[in-house]
Amino acid sequence: MNDENLDKFVSERGRMVVEDLRGRGITDERVLDVMGQIRREDFVVGKYQSHAYDDGPLPIGMGQTISQPYIVALMSEQLRVEKGHEILEIGTGSGYQTAVLSRLGRWVYTIERHGELTNPAQNALEKAERRNVEFCIGDGSCGWPGERVFDRIIITAAVEGLPGPLVEQLKDGGIMVAPVGQMYSQELMVYKKAGEKMIGKTICSVRFVKLIGKYGFAE
Repeated sequence: MNDENLDKFVSERGRMVVEDLRGRGITDERVLDVMGQIRREDFVVGKYQSHAYDDGPLPIGMGQTISQPYIVALMSEQLRVEKGHEILEIGTGSGYQTAVLSRLGRWVYTIERHGELTNPAQNALEKAERRNVEFCIGDGSCGWPGERVFDRIIITAAVEGLPGPLVEQLKDGGIMVAPVGQMYSQELMVYKKAGEKMIGKTICSVRFVKLIGKYGFAE
Protein backbone atom coordinates (compact mmCIF):
# COMPACT_ATOMS: atom_id res chain seq x y z
CA MET A 1 0.00 0.00 0.00
CA ASN A 2 1.56 3.30 -1.06
CA ASP A 3 1.85 6.48 1.01
CA GLU A 4 -0.94 8.17 -0.93
CA ASN A 5 -3.41 5.45 0.03
CA LEU A 6 -2.22 5.50 3.65
CA ASP A 7 -2.76 9.26 3.82
CA LYS A 8 -6.20 8.84 2.26
CA PHE A 9 -7.25 6.26 4.84
CA VAL A 10 -6.02 8.40 7.76
CA SER A 11 -8.04 11.31 6.43
CA GLU A 12 -11.10 9.16 5.82
CA ARG A 13 -10.90 7.65 9.30
CA GLY A 14 -10.89 11.11 10.83
CA ARG A 15 -13.82 12.18 8.67
CA MET A 16 -15.72 9.02 9.68
CA VAL A 17 -15.38 9.83 13.37
CA VAL A 18 -16.42 13.46 12.96
CA GLU A 19 -19.25 13.08 10.44
CA ASP A 20 -20.57 9.52 10.52
CA LEU A 21 -20.17 8.81 14.23
CA ARG A 22 -20.09 11.96 16.36
CA GLY A 23 -22.17 13.78 13.75
CA ARG A 24 -24.92 11.18 14.03
CA GLY A 25 -25.10 11.18 17.81
CA ILE A 26 -22.39 8.80 19.07
CA THR A 27 -21.13 10.39 22.30
CA ASP A 28 -19.08 7.66 24.02
CA GLU A 29 -15.56 9.10 23.85
CA ARG A 30 -13.93 5.69 24.36
CA VAL A 31 -15.78 4.27 21.36
CA LEU A 32 -14.94 7.32 19.24
CA ASP A 33 -11.28 7.16 20.24
CA VAL A 34 -10.98 3.45 19.49
CA MET A 35 -12.68 3.69 16.11
CA GLY A 36 -10.44 6.62 15.27
CA GLN A 37 -7.42 4.38 15.81
CA ILE A 38 -8.38 1.04 14.24
CA ARG A 39 -7.52 0.66 10.55
CA ARG A 40 -10.85 -0.45 9.13
CA GLU A 41 -9.22 -0.93 5.73
CA ASP A 42 -7.36 -3.95 7.11
CA PHE A 43 -10.69 -5.70 7.72
CA VAL A 44 -12.10 -5.07 4.23
CA VAL A 45 -11.22 -7.38 1.35
CA GLY A 46 -9.85 -6.68 -2.12
CA LYS A 47 -11.79 -4.35 -4.38
CA TYR A 48 -13.88 -3.02 -1.50
CA GLN A 49 -10.90 -1.70 0.46
CA SER A 50 -11.13 1.75 -1.14
CA HIS A 51 -14.66 1.97 0.31
CA ALA A 52 -13.58 1.02 3.85
CA TYR A 53 -14.86 4.29 5.34
CA ASP A 54 -18.11 4.54 3.41
CA ASP A 55 -20.96 4.61 5.92
CA GLY A 56 -22.50 1.37 4.73
CA PRO A 57 -22.02 -2.40 4.95
CA LEU A 58 -19.57 -4.16 2.63
CA PRO A 59 -19.35 -7.81 1.47
CA ILE A 60 -16.68 -9.96 3.11
CA GLY A 61 -17.54 -13.30 1.48
CA MET A 62 -19.77 -16.28 2.39
CA GLY A 63 -22.82 -14.05 2.11
CA GLN A 64 -21.67 -12.03 5.12
CA THR A 65 -20.93 -8.32 5.54
CA ILE A 66 -18.89 -5.93 7.63
CA SER A 67 -21.41 -3.61 9.29
CA GLN A 68 -21.44 0.09 8.54
CA PRO A 69 -19.22 2.11 10.92
CA TYR A 70 -22.18 3.89 12.53
CA ILE A 71 -23.86 0.62 13.49
CA VAL A 72 -20.59 -0.76 14.90
CA ALA A 73 -20.23 2.41 16.99
CA LEU A 74 -23.89 2.36 18.07
CA MET A 75 -23.81 -1.28 19.18
CA SER A 76 -20.50 -0.74 20.99
CA GLU A 77 -21.86 2.34 22.75
CA GLN A 78 -25.05 0.58 23.81
CA LEU A 79 -23.05 -2.36 25.16
CA ARG A 80 -21.38 -0.04 27.70
CA VAL A 81 -18.20 -2.08 27.95
CA GLU A 82 -15.87 -1.43 30.87
CA LYS A 83 -12.15 -2.21 30.92
CA GLY A 84 -12.50 -5.30 33.12
CA HIS A 85 -15.33 -6.89 31.14
CA GLU A 86 -15.30 -10.21 29.32
CA ILE A 87 -17.38 -10.08 26.15
CA LEU A 88 -18.97 -12.81 24.06
CA GLU A 89 -19.38 -11.90 20.40
CA ILE A 90 -21.65 -14.00 18.18
CA GLY A 91 -20.48 -13.62 14.59
CA THR A 92 -16.81 -12.73 14.17
CA GLY A 93 -17.26 -11.80 10.53
CA SER A 94 -14.42 -9.55 9.37
CA GLY A 95 -13.13 -9.11 12.93
CA TYR A 96 -13.65 -5.33 12.92
CA GLN A 97 -16.29 -5.27 15.65
CA THR A 98 -14.07 -7.74 17.54
CA ALA A 99 -11.16 -5.29 17.32
CA VAL A 100 -13.28 -2.46 18.69
CA LEU A 101 -14.51 -4.57 21.62
CA SER A 102 -10.99 -5.86 22.35
CA ARG A 103 -9.82 -2.29 22.97
CA LEU A 104 -12.80 -1.50 25.18
CA GLY A 105 -12.86 -4.62 27.40
CA ARG A 106 -10.48 -7.12 29.00
CA TRP A 107 -11.12 -10.13 26.77
CA VAL A 108 -13.29 -11.01 23.78
CA TYR A 109 -14.56 -14.52 23.04
CA THR A 110 -15.85 -14.64 19.48
CA ILE A 111 -17.71 -17.37 17.58
CA GLU A 112 -17.95 -17.62 13.80
CA ARG A 113 -19.96 -20.21 11.91
CA HIS A 114 -17.98 -19.83 8.68
CA GLY A 115 -14.48 -21.20 9.16
CA GLU A 116 -13.41 -19.54 5.89
CA LEU A 117 -13.82 -16.12 7.53
CA THR A 118 -11.88 -16.92 10.67
CA ASN A 119 -8.35 -16.87 9.24
CA PRO A 120 -8.68 -13.45 7.54
CA ALA A 121 -10.24 -12.06 10.74
CA GLN A 122 -7.41 -13.47 12.87
CA ASN A 123 -4.81 -12.05 10.49
CA ALA A 124 -6.41 -8.61 10.58
CA LEU A 125 -6.61 -8.69 14.38
CA GLU A 126 -2.96 -9.72 14.62
CA LYS A 127 -2.06 -6.80 12.37
CA ALA A 128 -4.04 -4.58 14.73
CA GLU A 129 -1.96 -6.06 17.60
CA ARG A 130 -4.98 -7.49 19.36
CA ARG A 131 -3.93 -10.34 21.64
CA ASN A 132 -6.93 -10.50 23.99
CA VAL A 133 -9.23 -12.43 21.65
CA GLU A 134 -10.16 -16.12 21.69
CA PHE A 135 -11.76 -17.67 18.61
CA CYS A 136 -14.22 -20.50 18.14
CA ILE A 137 -15.74 -21.95 14.96
CA GLY A 138 -19.25 -23.23 15.56
CA ASP A 139 -22.93 -22.49 16.13
CA GLY A 140 -23.00 -19.15 17.93
CA SER A 141 -26.66 -19.56 18.87
CA CYS A 142 -25.55 -22.30 21.28
CA GLY A 143 -23.18 -19.98 23.13
CA TRP A 144 -19.56 -20.50 24.10
CA PRO A 145 -18.56 -24.14 24.67
CA GLY A 146 -18.60 -25.16 28.32
CA GLU A 147 -20.03 -23.44 31.34
CA ARG A 148 -19.13 -19.78 31.03
CA VAL A 149 -20.77 -16.48 31.86
CA PHE A 150 -19.98 -13.08 30.38
CA ASP A 151 -20.36 -9.44 31.38
CA ARG A 152 -21.54 -8.47 27.91
CA ILE A 153 -22.88 -10.33 24.86
CA ILE A 154 -23.23 -8.91 21.36
CA ILE A 155 -25.03 -10.70 18.53
CA THR A 156 -23.99 -9.38 15.12
CA ALA A 157 -26.59 -11.28 13.08
CA ALA A 158 -30.38 -11.21 13.13
CA VAL A 159 -32.36 -13.40 15.54
CA GLU A 160 -36.12 -13.87 15.87
CA GLY A 161 -35.75 -14.02 19.64
CA LEU A 162 -32.90 -14.23 22.12
CA PRO A 163 -31.28 -17.68 22.03
CA GLY A 164 -31.77 -19.37 25.41
CA PRO A 165 -28.13 -20.49 25.79
CA LEU A 166 -26.94 -16.90 25.33
CA VAL A 167 -29.35 -15.62 27.97
CA GLU A 168 -27.99 -18.27 30.33
CA GLN A 169 -24.39 -17.20 29.63
CA LEU A 170 -25.05 -13.54 30.44
CA LYS A 171 -24.21 -12.53 34.00
CA ASP A 172 -26.92 -11.09 36.21
CA GLY A 173 -26.79 -7.35 35.60
CA GLY A 174 -25.09 -7.92 32.24
CA ILE A 175 -26.04 -6.33 28.94
CA MET A 176 -26.84 -7.95 25.60
CA VAL A 177 -27.19 -6.11 22.29
CA ALA A 178 -28.85 -7.83 19.32
CA PRO A 179 -30.85 -7.19 16.13
CA VAL A 180 -34.18 -8.91 16.79
CA GLY A 181 -36.95 -9.49 14.28
CA GLN A 182 -37.66 -11.10 10.94
CA MET A 183 -35.24 -12.18 8.24
CA TYR A 184 -35.17 -8.86 6.37
CA SER A 185 -36.04 -6.32 9.05
CA GLN A 186 -35.12 -6.09 12.72
CA GLU A 187 -35.00 -3.73 15.67
CA LEU A 188 -31.69 -3.15 17.41
CA MET A 189 -32.43 -4.14 21.01
CA VAL A 190 -30.53 -3.62 24.24
CA TYR A 191 -31.28 -5.94 27.14
CA LYS A 192 -30.23 -5.91 30.77
CA LYS A 193 -30.46 -9.14 32.71
CA ALA A 194 -32.25 -8.85 36.04
CA GLY A 195 -32.51 -12.24 37.70
CA GLU A 196 -34.66 -14.38 35.41
CA LYS A 197 -35.81 -11.42 33.32
CA MET A 198 -34.32 -9.73 30.26
CA ILE A 199 -35.43 -6.10 30.30
CA GLY A 200 -35.17 -4.68 26.79
CA LYS A 201 -35.47 -1.39 24.95
CA THR A 202 -35.55 -0.59 21.24
CA ILE A 203 -32.83 1.60 19.76
CA CYS A 204 -33.57 1.74 16.03
CA SER A 205 -34.52 -0.29 12.96
CA VAL A 206 -31.69 -2.27 11.35
CA ARG A 207 -31.09 -4.95 8.75
CA PHE A 208 -28.59 -7.72 9.44
CA VAL A 209 -27.87 -11.06 7.81
CA LYS A 210 -29.59 -13.85 9.73
CA LEU A 211 -27.98 -15.95 12.47
CA ILE A 212 -28.08 -19.56 11.32
CA GLY A 213 -28.13 -22.17 14.07
CA LYS A 214 -30.01 -24.42 16.45
CA TYR A 215 -31.48 -21.41 18.29
CA GLY A 216 -31.41 -19.09 15.27
CA PHE A 217 -32.80 -19.23 11.74
CA ALA A 218 -32.87 -22.48 9.80
CA GLU A 219 -30.33 -22.99 7.02
